[in-house]
Amino acid sequence: MLKLANIYLENAFDTNDPDIALVLCDDTEASLDQAKKSAKQDRDQALTEGITMAYIGLAKLLESLQHFKEAQASFKKAEKLGYV
Repeated sequence: MLKLANIYLENAFDTNDPDIALVLCDDTEASLDQAKKSAKQDRDQALTEGITMAYIGLAKLLESLQHFKEAQASFKKAEKLGYV
């Protein structure tokens, strides 16, 4: 699920259409939520770090799209996973 989230996120960064970017952001978040559940069950630190970095990337993209509330939520999810 993390790989899928990263693909969605990469495509969201690459598109020039903000509406498509937002749809891809939603898909990214859904995939990250699933990956987060898996990481908790497996206690996989590398996976958790990858998820954290993806949440940060998602937050930065959402900020650039001026969706500040959603960006802040992604930053908070990254913090809960250990991002300082």
